[in-house]
Amino acid sequence: MGGLFVVLVLAVAALAVWGQLSKRMARVHDASGHSVGGIEVGRAAVLVAALVLALVLLGTTFRVVPVGHGLVVFNTLSKRFSLATEGITFVPPMVSVTALYDLRRQEYTMSGTTGEGRKANIDDSLWSPTKEGLQVGIDLTVWHHIDPKRLVRIHQTIGPDYEEKVLRPAVRSVIRLVISEYPVMDVYSEKRADIQNEINSKIKRLVEPDGFIIDELVLRDVRFTPEFTKAIEAKTIAQQSAEQMKYTLEKEQKEAERKVIEARGRANAIEVINQALAQNPNYIKYLYVDKLSDKIAVIVSDQNTIMDLKGILDSRHK
Repeated sequence: MGGLFVVLVLAVAALAVWGQLSKRMARVHDASGHSVGGIEVGRAAVLVAALVLALVLLGTTFRVVPVGHGLVVFNTLSKRFSLATEGITFVPPMVSVTALYDLRRQEYTMSGTTGEGRKANIDDSLWSPTKEGLQVGIDLTVWHHIDPKRLVRIHQTIGPDYEEKVLRPAVRSVIRLVISEYPVMDVYSEKRADIQNEINSKIKRLVEPDGFIIDELVLRDVRFTPEFTKAIEAKTIAQQSAEQMKYTLEKEQKEAERKVIEARGRANAIEVINQALAQNPNYIKYLYVDKLSDKIAVIVSDQNTIMDLKGILDSRHK
């Protein structure tokens, strides 16, 4: 298209020059007032026409193949195909039909997000059943390119819209095949990487023999139906409640164990005290007096008992 545009621009410029030249030549007259520029104008017209024809032929004969592209050329006379790589190439005029292909890495995205993928205005997620029969939506991107050695064959048998005719059906088929072998939680969990590797392996075996090289297939997102999403949220809340209850029970159990240990300690202490009292009955008096003020020397415990603390106090200070 670029070469043809240049040819048209040059042709228009040549016609403009010829128009100006014809006007000037037409104004030349002899002494009797007759025009003498007709012959010159005719010659100029022939030259300009030849120039335009040469430019058109030149533009259709030589084509510029952009970097990273391949030009398939079909000769309608010989009925043969040829492939021209990047740079300037000769194309037989009038008998050649050409098709330009991009051989660089291409991206094909299937997504449910508005504005993404080849079908940006619709939900283009790939919905597939899992092992339990639950539907999951897969958003993915395929990076791929064409094998230049197979380009002519691809053009003959498939054509430029190979992504819709080959890649898309193949990817959808492999995705459904692989996802159906896994439980739904495996698709959503850490096994997602294993699933992606399996999909890559199978899709490569399926399409690469035909010349479509798969660089990488990436699972971008996994989505569930609204009903299943609510079920997962409810299950998550229940699990959190169960964990909280478990924590509370463990805390109460530990507190009960602490109280048991504390009670046992007190019981052991009482047992030690009882043994000490059995061996020395006055020991309890000593403990009682030890808590009293130093100024108290006599205690009347009842009407018939007077306790003299002098001996006990003196023994305490020794």
